[in-house]
Amino acid sequence: MEATIEVSGLRKRFGPTVALDGLSFTVTPGQVTGFVGPNGAGKSTTMRVILGLDAAEAGSALLGGRPYRRLRRPLCHVGALLDAAALQPSRSARNHLLWLAHSQGLGAGRVDAVLEQAGLVAVARRKAGGYSLGMRQRLGIAAALLGDPPVLLFDEPFNGMDPEGIVWMRGFLRSLAAQGRAVLVSSHLMSELQDTAGHLVVIGRGRVVADTGVAELLAAASSGRVTLRTSARTAAMAVLAHAGATVAATGRDTLTVSGLAAEPVVALLGEHTVPFSEVSAHRATLEEAYMELTHDAVEFRAAAADADGEAAR
Repeated sequence: MEATIEVSGLRKRFGPTVALDGLSFTVTPGQVTGFVGPNGAGKSTTMRVILGLDAAEAGSALLGGRPYRRLRRPLCHVGALLDAAALQPSRSARNHLLWLAHSQGLGAGRVDAVLEQAGLVAVARRKAGGYSLGMRQRLGIAAALLGDPPVLLFDEPFNGMDPEGIVWMRGFLRSLAAQGRAVLVSSHLMSELQDTAGHLVVIGRGRVVADTGVAELLAAASSGRVTLRTSARTAAMAVLAHAGATVAATGRDTLTVSGLAAEPVVALLGEHTVPFSEVSAHRATLEEAYMELTHDAVEFRAAAADADGEAAR
């Protein structure tokens, strides 16, 4: 089976709410594709449609050119972790995997192999109901790998992971992609995706906002910006804004300047005797790029807080 996910023109409503509004994108093999967007953007609904758990009103979602319902022994074609709590709590981790394996004609040897991959061998005979969230995530990943599928979908796999687990997860996802699999990962943790994903699909209000390489997105977000460190933040903002720059405070002593290159910034600050300790080309984070892309797509926005942490009234 070809290792691809092809989503084309998906439309889905829940009553009056439009969940997916003509969504289209492709996940190709050999790299981790991050799937991101604000709460309510349609990420989980998209994954459920891909896996045949929800029906779209229009469009298609294909796995290696076929819809999920036409896959024989589906765990051998696609593995997924959508909900780490989807297990029988009184059943051991090994027995949980055994019944899944038997449903696909797979043997106990495959169960033992994925338990080792997920780091659960030592606790395999413990009841899964006593697992922490991070351990349940590992068990869900083991289940997704049972059929050694070419396509994998993970919804928020970093949730509940301790620092060691997060580091393991980053490398594990990259290794799966390096084996030629198509790997789609939904997450709100931009810092983790920045170190893991090669491609990014950003959605908002059920539509694609961006479909691009992570490196290209970061380069575009960094272009034409300068990072300035100064102990006189207010004075620096006034001088640079008067010269036509767009200035944003990004820290107690840090500003991001758009519209002026580094040399004019240095000249202006020197001319007005504004002290500074650093002027350098800005390197945007994935979080910054994401926030800019999705600014108009956020449905649930909290009130801004003042300097003392109180919500603005």
